[in-house]
Amino acid sequence: MSAPPPNPSLTVHLTLPLRIWRGLTHLGNPLLGAHLRSRVKRGKEEEARLSERRGITNAVRPAGKLLWIHAASVGESLSVLPLINAVLAQDEDLSVLITTGTVTSAKLLEEQLPPRAQHQYVPLDRVNSVRRFLDHWKPDAGIWVESELWPTLLTESKSRGIPLGLVNARMSKKSARGWKRLPRTAAQMLGAFDVILAQDNITARRLSELGAGHLLELGNLKLAADPLPADEGELARLRDAIGNRPVWIAASTHKEEEIIASAHQHLEKQLPNVLSIIVPRQPRRFDVVEQELVAAGLKVARRSRGDAIAEDTQVYLADTMGEMGLFLRLGAVAFLGRSLFDKGGSNPLEPARLNCAIVHGPYIENFDDLYEKLRAIHGARAVEDVETLAQAVADLLADEPARAAQITAALTLVAEAHEVLAETSKAVIGLLPSHPTLSSTP
Repeated sequence: MSAPPPNPSLTVHLTLPLRIWRGLTHLGNPLLGAHLRSRVKRGKEEEARLSERRGITNAVRPAGKLLWIHAASVGESLSVLPLINAVLAQDEDLSVLITTGTVTSAKLLEEQLPPRAQHQYVPLDRVNSVRRFLDHWKPDAGIWVESELWPTLLTESKSRGIPLGLVNARMSKKSARGWKRLPRTAAQMLGAFDVILAQDNITARRLSELGAGHLLELGNLKLAADPLPADEGELARLRDAIGNRPVWIAASTHKEEEIIASAHQHLEKQLPNVLSIIVPRQPRRFDVVEQELVAAGLKVARRSRGDAIAEDTQVYLADTMGEMGLFLRLGAVAFLGRSLFDKGGSNPLEPARLNCAIVHGPYIENFDDLYEKLRAIHGARAVEDVETLAQAVADLLADEPARAAQITAALTLVAEAHEVLAETSKAVIGLLPSHPTLSSTP
């Protein structure tokens, strides 16, 4: 049984901005090769898998029903792993294809995907690449995660009658403001989804104002993620090197390292042997961060070089990928980066699951609903600058009962996970047909 052909009428009536987007991506085709090669040099693409970005693959489409899930990068991939396991457990004839756009997410998924699930890079958002991708994989349903909506991929999928869902939908105030300038386009894109599951009431309201239908507010799927993994042997080795020193983590930092360095120097006045672990968000900034820390007069050990944590080490620069679970297990307090400047903040539940007390800056728009709940139950502490950051960390490191109470409060949000996952899984299964599009591999 073959998949239905595209319905041209569904794409002929695209809004003007969507037609312009298609035209621009078509005109830019001659530059595509150079663009991809440039990304390979910067470590943003895998050379051996570049054809997947053009919708070409040697991977075989599995027999039976196929659920396609698109997740932008690492965070979205981690949040959807429990969902993949849940839907596969409900249907032994189901397989899952997950697409992402980053090398780090591809490597993570290679290690963590269960049987009957496989990864491909998402095709570039141009008509020919998208059509090749859909022609090959013929998904029975498609799920998009959070907020990355590629116009051509979405509208081409809709034109083929593929049931589509948007799960754990998130929309920031800035994004909503931008979409309101193109109301018809926003309504057309959101209207492609048969069901939209918003992660919070703020997102649900914003999507509704943009014309989204079939909208439910289920809660944040990130609540259902498992604790970030860690190598137990390496964890024991680092704990032995650190000993009884008080430790705090600055996680997913983005141009906040100078403030963190100053905060460390303030901390040393109260906790002379404190160790700061800094985990920059972007690999390209690792060298710059080390230079800034050394310029501040700090003794730095760098993980990628294999530097040992000595008694006089003040900062451990955690400049590796995929080890956040290891670093969070080493500390008692976690400052979440991308929050002292206008970058939207980071997911507070990752440290909460690993018994770290949460500290954050004022810019947390990406996770407004979670932080609002944390504030209501005193599950996190807000800071604004060097002085308040240093004082919050010092207070939490020194006062174990207060730290334990804050962690316990934050863990109550994690307890909501099972219901969110169950309801999301039910909605996703509901999109799949009773019988597969393909009864055998092509």
